[in-house]
Amino acid sequence: MRSPFSSTDNSLPLYPVDPACFDQWLAKAPKKQRKWLEALDFHAQPGAVCGLPGDDGELQAYIFGMADQGWLYQLATLPRQLGAGTYRLVSEWGPQQRLQASLGWGLACYQFELYNKSKVEMPQLVLDEDIALQAQSLLKAQTLVRDLVNTPTEDMGPAQLADAMQAEAKHLGASMTVVKGEALLTEKFPAIHVVGRAASRAPRLLKMEWGKTEDPLLVLCGKGVCFDTGGLNLKTGSGMSLMKKDMGGAAHVLALAGLIIEARLSVRLMVLVPAVENAVSGNAYRPGDVIPTRKGLSVEIGNTDAEGRVVLADALAYACEHEPDLVIDFATLTGAARIALGADLPPLFSNDIAIAHDIVAAGEHEEDPLWVMPLYQPYRDLLKSQIADLSNVGSSSYGGCITAALFLEYFISGKTAWVHIDTFAWNQTSRPGRPAGGEALGLRAVFRYLRRRYA
Repeated sequence: MRSPFSSTDNSLPLYPVDPACFDQWLAKAPKKQRKWLEALDFHAQPGAVCGLPGDDGELQAYIFGMADQGWLYQLATLPRQLGAGTYRLVSEWGPQQRLQASLGWGLACYQFELYNKSKVEMPQLVLDEDIALQAQSLLKAQTLVRDLVNTPTEDMGPAQLADAMQAEAKHLGASMTVVKGEALLTEKFPAIHVVGRAASRAPRLLKMEWGKTEDPLLVLCGKGVCFDTGGLNLKTGSGMSLMKKDMGGAAHVLALAGLIIEARLSVRLMVLVPAVENAVSGNAYRPGDVIPTRKGLSVEIGNTDAEGRVVLADALAYACEHEPDLVIDFATLTGAARIALGADLPPLFSNDIAIAHDIVAAGEHEEDPLWVMPLYQPYRDLLKSQIADLSNVGSSSYGGCITAALFLEYFISGKTAWVHIDTFAWNQTSRPGRPAGGEALGLRAVFRYLRRRYA
């Protein structure tokens, strides 16, 4: 995809106007433009755009109506209306407002072109120097999430996910190791192996590392279930239709790692991705099986379709062995989270409520919302098993995203600060700046928090 940003000076101005102030703006406009807008009965409604003639009658600029709230999607309706060309925003907006709006422009220009190259040439926006690097970096990260999630599993299985991570590691100057197949057993990642062993493509634990040994350790864990059939607790056809996106957590942490390294935050970074397919074959794990985990806890499998938490269990336990300063996991973990909060608002859980609220506040600033949910300890009783240390599903369907988070908490050592984000990683419908398909939800919020914590 061609960059939606440009550095050329040959561009047409874009003038934002608050609809409530349009009459005042019109009164000060040149006579030719005023008559033109009056003849068109243009009133700067939110998202409406109109070309403005110069003294010679040629197109000189565009005016557009501002939305009544937010900055991220202020320009998002424009790329499809303006068409090819180069434009620049002319406003008195502050740096954060211009950054958000410019990012929204870039997000609106996104096209997934792996299989079908678009014939539509999208416009480009000239970035102000004070926000250019940030806008480009944030857009690249969000585009990476979208591209990885949108890619079908045939071309984004465990091996291809490992290749994508290797490419990022090489680009970022990080190191990467892979534990694959039967080696997961000898290296003590039995839960990852159990979930992924039924697939024809071997399961893997992917690890990327970067930074100085003297800096605090930050570990990012991402659920990398490249496709989820549900296992022997087989999903319906409609339930499987979006399961290429079940590696959305992995996509988030890989993009977040890029932002962290490009910003040169003072951290020692470790990224862990258990990459598996939850498939059906003769050696698939079964409901009722009791499986071992790296931490030594035995887990009774109440449902093979609750596999994401099982593979994350080994990754989180491994993370905590290294005594990190902070562990953050992203996972497309539960449908219960969507029932509770919908598709656009990921729940956030943490054993440190101050961190949780700081991330939510960062999300409000970035227009990347999250919602704090409780690790309600009495619900641990729902995870009890009569034959193992715990079950991978609650005994009740109520509070499903909470019991899933509580399951993960079993694999966090007592003093380790930990954050869990149950993201959807998907736009169900197309809206300006948010095309249907893969999406980063919670990415920018967490990065803003980490930038403050490890500046």
